[in-house]
Amino acid sequence: MSKQELPIAQTASCCTSLQSAPLDEDQATDLAAVFKALGDPVRLRLLSMIAAAQADTGVCVCELTPAFDLSQPTISHHLKLLRQAGLVDSERRGTWVYYWLLPETTDKLAALLSRPASEWSRQPEEVAS
Repeated sequence: MSKQELPIAQTASCCTSLQSAPLDEDQATDLAAVFKALGDPVRLRLLSMIAAAQADTGVCVCELTPAFDLSQPTISHHLKLLRQAGLVDSERRGTWVYYWLLPETTDKLAALLSRPASEWSRQPEEVAS
């Protein structure tokens, strides 16, 4: 693993949700980097486009680039950050690079942030009392 890759698989697998136990400092740091990768509108759109593509074939960077008013190197930089965050993976096929979602990472993030539906239905003032 390179220095810049984030160990999200280890971080998020420690707990089923934020309510099960507080995050330690390392976990919070690692997760913050993943959420930072998701915090950019371009990267969020790229992730959405990749997730909507066929998982078995991936999506070519040549299909992603025209959707943005950004240069190809800028798109590649955003894709690199998503890859380093463990959200997508890629493979070179000839002159093009294909990307696909890593659902195990997004599933772990979803589990980390989830809480029982019964708690969502209670209003904050009901919880406090």
